[in-house]
Amino acid sequence: MQQQLDTWIRALVRWFGYVPNRDLSGWILLITAVLLGVVVNVVVTQVVRFIVRRRPFQTLAYLKAHARWAFWFFIPSLFFLLATNMQSARFLRRHPVADKTAEVLFILASTWLVVKLLKVGELLLIRQYDTTQDINLGHRKFVTRIRFARRMVAIMIFIIGGSLLLISFQGSRKVGLSVLTSAGVVSVLIGFAAQKTLANLLAGIQIAFNQQIRLDDAVVVEKEWGRIEEINLTSVIVRLWDRRRLILPITYFVENPFENWTRHEASITGSVFLYLDYDVPVDKIREKARELVEADPLWNGDVFAVQVTDTQPTCIVVRVLVSSADAPSAFDLRCHIREQLIAYIRDEYPQGLPQTRLLLPGMDGRGE
Repeated sequence: MQQQLDTWIRALVRWFGYVPNRDLSGWILLITAVLLGVVVNVVVTQVVRFIVRRRPFQTLAYLKAHARWAFWFFIPSLFFLLATNMQSARFLRRHPVADKTAEVLFILASTWLVVKLLKVGELLLIRQYDTTQDINLGHRKFVTRIRFARRMVAIMIFIIGGSLLLISFQGSRKVGLSVLTSAGVVSVLIGFAAQKTLANLLAGIQIAFNQQIRLDDAVVVEKEWGRIEEINLTSVIVRLWDRRRLILPITYFVENPFENWTRHEASITGSVFLYLDYDVPVDKIREKARELVEADPLWNGDVFAVQVTDTQPTCIVVRVLVSSADAPSAFDLRCHIREQLIAYIRDEYPQGLPQTRLLLPGMDGRGE
């Protein structure tokens, strides 16, 4: 039984490319290399924890949050690759299966780690930029470009990693060439199917550099007001005012008209329309409106006007223009002014509210 078990172990080890003379030195070397990689991971993790306890570093926090598991996979794969490349006529013999396994694991681990390090680099670059305020237009431009550039580089890394995997296998290159030369119709169909994806990718590049939209821009799309929450390679997510999410293809912002309320500056002018009777004293309304606006901290002091903009058979239209630092403030300011002006007219000039008059024969224009 013991002799049969030893035969099985030696056959398994031989299949991996390690042919021992009288012991299992090759197998032990492989296990030792992997365990050494795990030990390095543990040591690095403990050192990082010790440093963070003494003095927290944001960079280490980002690495722990985003690149930790990729690093844990990368180090053992590196040691595994080094072990398979060790040559010793006494103990080891190179074998294609072990070599290819080591190459594939190392390529996968390296690709994963590089992509995660790109994410960490992005966070380090934008950590001092505040995109939550409309006035920070320069910050939002920079963050939008950095995030798009990171996604583009990540795609290139994935493509390079996949290419290296295919190149490492001789047979896969032959299969790929045969498919390209014998499946012309399929290639045409795939090209047509990929048109949308390529159009989205080109639209994303155009938006990243022309800046039609940026992160946290206030926009009106599909008759809905919201803010740009995410700009991906193929889609844009708009956070609407009621916390719904509107997901649009990125080509929408290239092919369709939309409103961007924070394109060059965040300041915006809002209007309040009042439908009042012809007897209302407009000058008194103007004085009260100015008093209310100047007392409201949401007004930025740029625009104020009270004008009669239209006349209708039963009333006049009074428009109050006010400006604020951003769109949410303008909305709140309009609500404040509208509410307080209605209360003022109701209490001081009730005859100024909209009325319906009935003029009978024999009555003058004043209803007498």
